[in-house]
This record gives sequence, structure tokens and C-alpha cells, in this order.
Amino acid sequence: MDEKYIDALKALSDPTRLRLFWLLVHIDQRINVAEAMDVIGDTQYNVSRNLKMLHKAGLITPTKQGKWVYYTLNEQTALHCRALVDSVRFLPEENFSDVTKRCMLRLAMRDNGECVVGANSAQWISANK
Repeated sequence: MDEKYIDALKALSDPTRLRLFWLLVHIDQRINVAEAMDVIGDTQYNVSRNLKMLHKAGLITPTKQGKWVYYTLNEQTALHCRALVDSVRFLPEENFSDVTKRCMLRLAMRDNGECVVGANSAQWISANK
């Protein structure tokens, strides 16, 4: 039995982790904890823990750049793992429209593709009204 596949199924069984993973599948950009906190509306501890679980399951990869750790979607080579990612890719978009909108708003705050605004900043609160 493929343990990573079982870990991936377990990781995606949580609604918050599913939303985070769905975003990474659809936005085709990397995201960091501060951005994910604003998009998901959760604490740093919970977002970090959820991203760590997705990483442990082999679904995403963290990359440190400056003071930020960015997470990107892993390329899946095993057919059954690709099918799992595709199953998330084809979930109805309307179920994720709120996080998609917030994510695009949050990513628009980047400067040259880099996050320059911390979580829960005045700029984010003002833009998210």
C-alpha cells in the first residue's frame, strides 16, 4: 500500500486543507503562510499545521525565499496520485468561489510576484471590505 497516497487522502479529508490544496491546484502560483492566513481566515498556527500536513502527504513543497516560505503544488508521477489531484481539480468551482476571490485579491498585493504584506495587515483589511 502506498503510504503517501493514504496520507494524501487523509490530508484532503479536512475542509481547510482541501481549500488550501484546491487553491494551489487552481491559481497556479505559490502561496505563503501569511497569504494563506488572510485567504482562509485562520491563525498562523492552524495554517502552518495544515500546510505541513499537505507537505507530509507529498502534495506540496515548501521553498524558503527571504523571510517567507512559499508552498507550491508537487508534480505527481504516480497515476493514482495524479488522479487524486485531478479529482480535486474538477471539484465544482462554486464551492470555492469565496476563497478564490480572496486569494486573487491577496495575490494582487504582491510586488513583482513577491509577498510584501504580512498577515492581517491594515492594507488587507482595507482591501477586503
